[in-house]
Amino acid sequence: MIRNGFRRAKKEPTVETVGFDAFELRLGDLMRGERATMGKSLLDVQRELKIKAAYIAAIENADPTAFDTPGFIAGYVRSYARYLNMDPDWAFDTFCTESGFATAHGMSEQASGAKPLPAAPRVENDIFATPATPFIPANDAMFAAVEPRAIGSFAVLIALIGGLGFGGWTVLQEVQKVQLAPVENTPVVVADIDPLAGGSGVPATDAGVDVVAGFQAPSTEALDRLYRPQALDAPVLVPRDGPIASLDPRNGGSIAAPAPLDDTAVAQVDPAAAVGSNVQVTETPRAGVQLVAVRDAWVRVRAADGTTIYETVMTAGDTFDVPQTEDPATLRIGESGAVYFAVNGAHYGPVGPRGSVTSNLALSVGNLTETYAAVDLDADSDLAEVVRFAEVQGIAPVEADQ
Repeated sequence: MIRNGFRRAKKEPTVETVGFDAFELRLGDLMRGERATMGKSLLDVQRELKIKAAYIAAIENADPTAFDTPGFIAGYVRSYARYLNMDPDWAFDTFCTESGFATAHGMSEQASGAKPLPAAPRVENDIFATPATPFIPANDAMFAAVEPRAIGSFAVLIALIGGLGFGGWTVLQEVQKVQLAPVENTPVVVADIDPLAGGSGVPATDAGVDVVAGFQAPSTEALDRLYRPQALDAPVLVPRDGPIASLDPRNGGSIAAPAPLDDTAVAQVDPAAAVGSNVQVTETPRAGVQLVAVRDAWVRVRAADGTTIYETVMTAGDTFDVPQTEDPATLRIGESGAVYFAVNGAHYGPVGPRGSVTSNLALSVGNLTETYAAVDLDADSDLAEVVRFAEVQGIAPVEADQ
């Protein structure tokens, strides 16, 4: 028998597609995303906010038990939220909702002390259970920075220093070493032998003294060479200018003394020509110029190159002999009427009018004799008195040698 009937089809369960925003975002995920967007690490946040990196990680993990003082949790969460440009109040409320943290009164025991840790077992890889956190660099081992190649270089350096030290010590020992040279003859004590008593020869035979067979005392020269250092010997000096040093000016040259003459030669010598030495003057010296002051006057005489030869205040009766140079000297005088010139026994001048200043006057014989006229001593009483006083004192005017 066939029955007609129907069955209801089973309803297929509806599967909803999970989208990008289908999962729940926690506060820590949002904070880590904002921190990653800013490119900051936990250590960077610690350096800028002055909050421990462990506290920053505890805020992101919603773990209030990591804080030593619960009263500071609210300030830490709000400061970190402001740093991430988030709403601080919303962030703190979300943190309290996710972690179950409740704000305690400021005077309560919960606010001032750390909360006891729960008895639930912790995950072994919890970053707060282990003293070494992953975001803090681990300390290096003692010999981690030592490279094997540096050990070889250090060993080579130690060997080099040791070799140099040993070489220096060896050289010092060789320098201080005293070496004795072997000799054929055995040294004999001769300090007690008197050389004046015949000690240099073979000693005399005495009845009660044994004589050394074939004894011969060393000579004085041998002992002197043996005990006197070579450096103390007198050096032999050979003058490089020996031929020049051997010349005697008294035996040759124009000023040498004349050779002795016999009686015949003496009779032929002219006495006038024999006076003096062999040096003969072949040119008559030039006439000189002398300054003669009859009153006080400032005088300055300069050479042709500008060098000051004579500068003073001449008083009445003072004279000055002008040096004879190739280029004549020049005269500057403050009182021109007080100074005259004496040339070849004659007086010329004065230099200029009384009370005037004269400069750059050439003191040559030709210039003075052509520029100035001879002075009549009868007409010039001041000059006549100076000349008379000079004659009394025995001072004659400058003349050319005749």
